[in-house]
Amino acid sequence: MEVSKARGEGENESKSVGQCLLLELPLGKAAETFQLETAVCSHGFFMMAPNRWDPVSKTLLRPLRLTLHSLSPSVMVRISQPPHRPQCLHLHVYASTILSLSAENEQALLAQVSRMLRLTETDERVSTEFRQLYERCMEAPESNSMSSPICGRVFRSPSLFEDMVKCILLCNCQWPRTLSMAQALCDLQLELQSESLSPMNVDFIPRTPAQKESKRKLEEYKNSTTLIAQFASRTELQFQAHCGTSVDCAQTNGSCEEDVNKSEPYLLFDGSGNFPSPSELANLDEIFLAKRCKLGYRASRILKLGQDILQGRIHLRQLEETSMERSLSNYSKLAEQMKQIHGFGPFTCANVLMCMGFYHVIPADSETVRHLNQVHARKSTIKTVGKDVEEIYAKYSPYQFLAYWSELWDFYGKRFGKLSEMPYSDYKFITASNLRSKARHKSKRKKTD
Repeated sequence: MEVSKARGEGENESKSVGQCLLLELPLGKAAETFQLETAVCSHGFFMMAPNRWDPVSKTLLRPLRLTLHSLSPSVMVRISQPPHRPQCLHLHVYASTILSLSAENEQALLAQVSRMLRLTETDERVSTEFRQLYERCMEAPESNSMSSPICGRVFRSPSLFEDMVKCILLCNCQWPRTLSMAQALCDLQLELQSESLSPMNVDFIPRTPAQKESKRKLEEYKNSTTLIAQFASRTELQFQAHCGTSVDCAQTNGSCEEDVNKSEPYLLFDGSGNFPSPSELANLDEIFLAKRCKLGYRASRILKLGQDILQGRIHLRQLEETSMERSLSNYSKLAEQMKQIHGFGPFTCANVLMCMGFYHVIPADSETVRHLNQVHARKSTIKTVGKDVEEIYAKYSPYQFLAYWSELWDFYGKRFGKLSEMPYSDYKFITASNLRSKARHKSKRKKTD
């Protein structure tokens, strides 16, 4: 992967807490149709911590790990698609002065962004094929046109583990609670990394023996925690002051200066941590985790997932490699493996497999039932919803989920306004009660009068 980079410092050194490194990620074949705003704001994951979408500057801000190792330190990264260079993405990496990014660091950051935005050749092919299929289906007389762009790409996380945990957080609760649980996990990660919670605290007594690490990994961990502790100790005010200045990133191919002042200050750095890794969660006490992050029964499932990954019972890299060839046989193989994971029911399995790029199965829950009844005038129930979605979306095979999700996302946009322009504080208002039709609201009020 080709990397273009430039380093610069803030104009006022007294306000700077470090350097801003600019990485450039070419979009390749996707450049003709790719829009960062559409790609990011295509799934509820973009609203979940530690992601922060800025509707003013049209940029995504979140921490990313410097290597693909789960003990790696994190840096804050702001992702944009510059108007003067729409054929690439710009990654502004806000790093402490003690951090110097190696080629490995740069490649890891670019790989995480590519995963989130689905920038592989396979993803581009899928997006193109689905658009063509959808346009053909829309020519049918009974089809309804949509006001929002179709979802040829569905936003996901920089790691499969984060996708898995977030799919667990989607189960059996309202959207506001899902958001709060994700935020609590990121807040906990920051506390763990900054060592504000003592490892000698009784709450942190592991339920299982700590896994033995090689000398090399232990040395990496020692260096990582030192770097993170120094990085996290910088105050929010200092970081905002640095990010609020224009960074002059002179490149050989011209100026790439971007206006960061459009972003609201809290979006540049609000003290939130990264999403925790398996290593950071696996040895926590279940009762502490459930209470600290208000996870309920999900705490045991998340802990067991982290422990199984850390102890080699679940191999994330093998799962990802298998998903690269999106065949029915590979889907069946992965689905069987997912079913063996503690707490992974049909809905969670289908969601995780969707994140891995399989779109022929629609994860169905009560929200799917509501959508079919409200938009398609069905009398669907939780027992019949599986059969109903097969009948309605069969014509979009093998991209049934993309058709369903494009339709559902368009409905959300019509009800709440353009989601990419919604302020962060309003995400919690996307609830089942606010999705009811006006007619249903009226009839409900009449009954209570």
